Amino acid sequence: MVEGVRCMDPTIKLILLLIFFRIACASTIEKKFEHCERVVKDWALSSLHQGINNDKHTLQDLLFFLHVPRTGGRSYYHCFLKKLYPSSQECPRSYDKLRFDPSKTKCRLLATHDDYSMMEKLPKERTSVVTIVRNPVDRVLSSYEFSVEVAARFLVHPDLASATKMSKRVRAKTNGVSTLDIWPWKYLVPWMRGDLFTRRDARRQKGSSEAKSDSPYDMEDMLMPLKEFVDDPIVQDIVHNGATFQIAGLTNNSYLAEAHEIRHCVQEHKSLGQHVLHVAKVISQLKDANFSVDTLADNQSGNISSSHLDSELESNVDQNNSTLDEKATVQDESEAKRENMTVAELIEVYEGCISSLLKTQSRRRFASLKRISPANFSKEARRSISDEVLQQIRTLNHLDMELFEYAQEIFTMRHVRLMGNIDMKDGSEGKFDRLHVFELWKIPSLVMLFILLLVLFVFANARRRVSKVKVRNKY
Repeated sequence: MVEGVRCMDPTIKLILLLIFFRIACASTIEKKFEHCERVVKDWALSSLHQGINNDKHTLQDLLFFLHVPRTGGRSYYHCFLKKLYPSSQECPRSYDKLRFDPSKTKCRLLATHDDYSMMEKLPKERTSVVTIVRNPVDRVLSSYEFSVEVAARFLVHPDLASATKMSKRVRAKTNGVSTLDIWPWKYLVPWMRGDLFTRRDARRQKGSSEAKSDSPYDMEDMLMPLKEFVDDPIVQDIVHNGATFQIAGLTNNSYLAEAHEIRHCVQEHKSLGQHVLHVAKVISQLKDANFSVDTLADNQSGNISSSHLDSELESNVDQNNSTLDEKATVQDESEAKRENMTVAELIEVYEGCISSLLKTQSRRRFASLKRISPANFSKEARRSISDEVLQQIRTLNHLDMELFEYAQEIFTMRHVRLMGNIDMKDGSEGKFDRLHVFELWKIPSLVMLFILLLVLFVFANARRRVSKVKVRNKY
């Protein structure tokens, strides 16, 4: 038998070897998939069995603002939440350091880029969660633009080594917090910064500074093209499907030890992503494991989740966003911090705050992008992005696309219920055509108005209960 194998034709030997190798690889791949499937399913079942309570639209002692990056959250936080909660009630170093500091007792507002795994450190029965989701394509584009914008600020230095050294020195001296301390920018910005310096050095060596493209999203001599950004493993790990992973508690900033392995499994085996999406949906609507949109539509009990998914805000608010290293001229907490602020007063304060914030952020953005001129991001410039790249973003963010559509449905139904309750209370006739109500999520101003009304309504109910019952603090 052995002698026969030795005398076998080399071609046949090679074919047999390839067949054996393929069978071995297939077996290994199958075993890896089975392992990943078990890991992801075990995590999903554990998450769904934690018993997230349906709070029936009531605000608990602690409000956790789970800030998904590039969704207008900074504006929402500074111009809305901070007008409702005084600084004495804000949990310290939550937004800045991204790790919950329980040393301060009686804090009632926690705002952070941390994911839902933060709930492991919070009293679940006394915590409400609010988040904002945005069209995934717009969110990816905004992540790209913001990474470039912040990285471009370092181009005032002669070289990358100098920029890196100075950045570390300033942060150590001031003991402050910069964008480089905040997830996910602490990963994306240094990577983009290095790329900008490499391209600038290449231009200087060639003795040319002219861009070879009219689109800021495809100026490879000046900055990383959008297509290259979208396909990079760093972006695949942090940005794509980021909202789903963040709401499910599985980012690379997670408190869960198994988060990295689960994300890796989902990236390797796309079908397993549906388990993560399902958990994110259940967290956002607090139904049982058999939840579906149909059962939501049939449910007339008015039960609302403790994790509110709102439709996208005005994109201009987000596009001009910056983070905490800015000295933005935001109206101080001292103004408009009245206990019985009316909705009209709150909206007026919000509009003034947004106007001031956007002016400051717009100036900062303009100054940053001047260093990579003629690259200038705008709504009009976005029209130059090819359909191929946009479709690639949709494909790579298929979980976020489905979650966003789901969020729109939740928002629409809540809006109908809220307006129906208002009509019943004031005795007036229905003021909205049902056929048009389902399109209201497209109007940014009405979206924000709804959020303001919703939170004020919840706030009023919570305040009446708190005045009657003294809750023992558990921090």
